[in-house]
Amino acid sequence: MHGKWIRIIMIVLISLFPFFSYGLTADAASSTFVTKGSTTSKVVALTFDDGADGGNITKILSILKANNVKATFFLTGTGAKNHPQLIKNIATATPTHQLGNHSYTHPDFTKLTATQMTSELSKTETLIKSLTGRTTKPIFRAPFGASNSAVLAAVGNAGYTKTIQWNIDTTDWKGISSTAILARVVPNIVPGSIVLMHTGAGAPGTPVALPSMISQLKAKGYKFVTISELLKLPPSGSKTYTVKSGDTLYKIANLYNVTVAALAKANNITNYNLITVGQVLVIPGTTPPPTTTVTYTVKAGDTLYSIATKYGVTVTALASANKITNVNLISVGQVLVIPK
Repeated sequence: MHGKWIRIIMIVLISLFPFFSYGLTADAASSTFVTKGSTTSKVVALTFDDGADGGNITKILSILKANNVKATFFLTGTGAKNHPQLIKNIATATPTHQLGNHSYTHPDFTKLTATQMTSELSKTETLIKSLTGRTTKPIFRAPFGASNSAVLAAVGNAGYTKTIQWNIDTTDWKGISSTAILARVVPNIVPGSIVLMHTGAGAPGTPVALPSMISQLKAKGYKFVTISELLKLPPSGSKTYTVKSGDTLYKIANLYNVTVAALAKANNITNYNLITVGQVLVIPGTTPPPTTTVTYTVKAGDTLYSIATKYGVTVTALASANKITNVNLISVGQVLVIPK
């Protein structure tokens, strides 16, 4: 008889558990493994992995700026240590590029312990933040693309909610020609593609192929986005909070003086009880910093029409943004603001 009542009491307690456990956290969420964006829109994310030498960073940044193309750079700690100024240049370049974590020493993460993985990530994050003032979270790219469930768990626990793979590998690191790189990219592009390239001197074909790659993809109707834009992640600069052990949605809402409902809505949370350690929450009511102004320095042979065409704006809008009354009068060296 006592056993029967114990079973009844246990069933009642289990049924009431959600009410008593409001905001209790589960184990840390594993990082989501991503090979491409889930979209039908013609968008593509160009990504560059930076290693120890970064020999082509300057050329790549120049090409991206000239074509007003955003990209995502996955940075290593050794690279940041060896060429800190180039990392700063990536962070301050126009247009604004996204930064991701590619480990410190580029080891195979499937052969590391969780503690070693966390150390690789945190050392890189600390160094990149000290150089640029920007975070590499929430995106990580596994060295060699080597990943498994243990890696995803450790990476997710460290605050990297997305592990970014690719669906188009240029294999540029093999030193192949620009023609071979283009042949691997342009015919295989699909909406949401993530293209893998490298910044090192060992990939000499990349800066040669890049201008043609961009122009051919534009001709196909593609727009270039960062990984966060592709995956619709919180914009860089939004105030975020990483869930810790013992946190509840109510506690976090109270901390930032927002309502639980507003916090849940901002993060697409339908069950207030389900938040996880390591989950990155966007705090409602905060906004990202203004996008860096895009400018263009007039070169010999330029016309207002050619510049407007280059950036996909009208001549009238370009003239208005720069207070130009005679569209035929621009001078070499003049810096023009490109209207949004």
